[in-house]
Amino acid sequence: MRVTRLVLVFRAMDVHTPRTLEEALRLKAELPEARFLQGGTDVMVELNFGHSRPPVIVNLVELAELRGWKEADGGLRLGAGLTYTEAMASPLAERLPALAEASRTVGSPQIRNRGTIGGNLGTASPAGDALPPLLVDHATVEIASLRGVRTIPLSEFLLGVKRTALEADELITAVRVAPSGGAQTFMKVGPRNAMVISVVSLALTVDREHDEVRAAFGSAGPVAGLVQAPLAELDGFPERVAAAASPIDDVRGSAAYRRNSLRVLTVRAVERCLQ
Repeated sequence: MRVTRLVLVFRAMDVHTPRTLEEALRLKAELPEARFLQGGTDVMVELNFGHSRPPVIVNLVELAELRGWKEADGGLRLGAGLTYTEAMASPLAERLPALAEASRTVGSPQIRNRGTIGGNLGTASPAGDALPPLLVDHATVEIASLRGVRTIPLSEFLLGVKRTALEADELITAVRVAPSGGAQTFMKVGPRNAMVISVVSLALTVDREHDEVRAAFGSAGPVAGLVQAPLAELDGFPERVAAAASPIDDVRGSAAYRRNSLRVLTVRAVERCLQ
């Protein structure tokens, strides 16, 4: 395991780079004050602006166990280190089209090359672009510690703004999804198409196998929310999605604007998925 020293704003900081998941889990148990990062696209911003100064950083980029994706248990297992660029690539993009669409809107190519699905989950920002596409496919989060491995539905994993169900000694190792194969899409509202935090976002799937439409929204409540209904109730579904949100007024948009945008996005997403 490599240990280096990093100096930021005149404060020394240990940086550990474990080579195996077991090493990483041991560090997680031994160093509760440490910050763990994969791509670092959120953590490094906090460090650079002085919003966070942990005494220890654990860099997970060398862990092969967190990389890539594979078929598993009748669905897909997305490693926590899966990048947005990888999520955009075939054949995964055809299996999870809403996630691929969302990934294309994340930051710049450099950010998409570094940012990861696991990091988006761990940050647990209501504006996380990967969260709505994963929610509409009923994703579960795989979590590991020295005590073992457990899974938890993503809807239960997200507890609040930047709050998750992770215990102090646990790491996110993967996300598991079972794609329905139904048409799905992702849309967001922002001052521009990329390099911006969404004012509001929406993922939607029309799942004919289960006779259901599901929509998940971001930036319109303390956590990304999920709304589902039978296909027979499509006519009133946009209003139902808007009503389920609990947006706030902030510098990016008003609550009323967000709620109306959700309704409009839902109408457009349904039309796109039914074409």
